[in-house]
Amino acid sequence: MIQLPQLSHAEIELTQEVEVVDERGRLSAIHIPIERDLTVYVDKRELVTLMTIGANPELLVLGYLKNQRLIKNVADITSVQVDWEVAAAAVVTRSGIDHIEQRTAKKIVTTGCGQGTVFGALMDDLDQIQLPIKASVKQSVIVSIVDAVRHHPSVYKKAGSVHACALFSDTGELLQFVEDVGRHNAVDAIAGKMWLEEMPGEDKIFYTTGRLTSEMVIKAAQMGIPILLSRSGTTAMGLQLAQELGMSLFTRCSGNHFLLLSHARRLKVDATP
Repeated sequence: MIQLPQLSHAEIELTQEVEVVDERGRLSAIHIPIERDLTVYVDKRELVTLMTIGANPELLVLGYLKNQRLIKNVADITSVQVDWEVAAAAVVTRSGIDHIEQRTAKKIVTTGCGQGTVFGALMDDLDQIQLPIKASVKQSVIVSIVDAVRHHPSVYKKAGSVHACALFSDTGELLQFVEDVGRHNAVDAIAGKMWLEEMPGEDKIFYTTGRLTSEMVIKAAQMGIPILLSRSGTTAMGLQLAQELGMSLFTRCSGNHFLLLSHARRLKVDATP
């Protein structure tokens, strides 16, 4: 039996109320998200500082370690403990990370909101990833996913200024919804949940409010997810990688509208709900 890591359940306020003055000089109050730093330590060695609103911090740390390919198996982690009083996440592993200095020496600042950073080896071994060829999605399911996200309770509706990512089954069931200052954090948190629960990605659909950049495509591919949806668009590199990996990118998803840019065979056109 696999021994899963022990996780803290650190909670913290996600928004704060501030006073504002509008164009007519009227005073009122609004909510804004609270951006905070979380420094990750692995076996007492400082690894990275993530900027986050603090939702699902343990899953965020797990997903970051997985998507950076620093730890192969979740069972290799003994615990993840988050302490907001010192803004730190302490990760304890069973046997350490091999060659961690060399593997984390080169850092790349990504295009993700919130100043995302990845390690230089992120694109290594992409040719070894094989996404399911037979995966498909119905037109009506895409429309229902967009509608489900639109009606889901969220920090964005209250305070704005955040991105959301969500994981759905291929029938449109919402499995996980995460918001953060950057979409790269939100996708890492979902990756952490999938890793922790040994959840396969072959029958899943990933949704984001942000752009489908190369980083997002690579991370989704590592999660084994063949279908990505975005309320926004994609970049040229994101599209190129999706075409090479066999991934279907749906962009400009709003209401009944969407644009499919790659591997159109996966779309099954049916009557929209």
